[in-house]
Amino acid sequence: MKSAQEQLSTYKSVHLNPSNIKTHFVGIPLIIAAIVLLLSLVSLPLGDVIQLTLAQLFFIGAMIYYTMLRFSLAVGLFLFLGPLVYVATIVSNVDNLYLWAIGMFIVGWVMQFIGHHFEKAKPAFVDDLNQLMIGPFFLMAEIYFMLGFEKQLEEEITPIAIEKRRKLEAKLK
Repeated sequence: MKSAQEQLSTYKSVHLNPSNIKTHFVGIPLIIAAIVLLLSLVSLPLGDVIQLTLAQLFFIGAMIYYTMLRFSLAVGLFLFLGPLVYVATIVSNVDNLYLWAIGMFIVGWVMQFIGHHFEKAKPAFVDDLNQLMIGPFFLMAEIYFMLGFEKQLEEEITPIAIEKRRKLEAKLK
């Protein structure tokens, strides 16, 4: 498994433009919320008493993955994703919830592609599908950086990201 530094520097290499990052702060949460809402519509019985939704199972898997990458960022993601999964479970019986979720998903991706227009670089997941899971991890890292936390991580990944971007741009010329 690639390290948090490697994953974040790869993601950041195509997310250096502040306008792109701002659009991602809207787009990624919308996409995550949409996926969680859609996954909350499917419930799986586990025995006679316990029933979990696909959203809850995905949450457990994602939290294991994020914890393995970097515990401190996983805590922030838990505080964001946990309540989201809880609320999605509660509202999963709302009529036409899937339509809201699909709308949120589309708007979220439009925001992503608008951001990459500013960036003048393709999204990270085009070359590595795992980067789809790194988007939320990256945003949490950016929040930590803005709050003055994880400065060493920021100092480690930023120069690597800039170098990766230089190589990418040189390859395109």
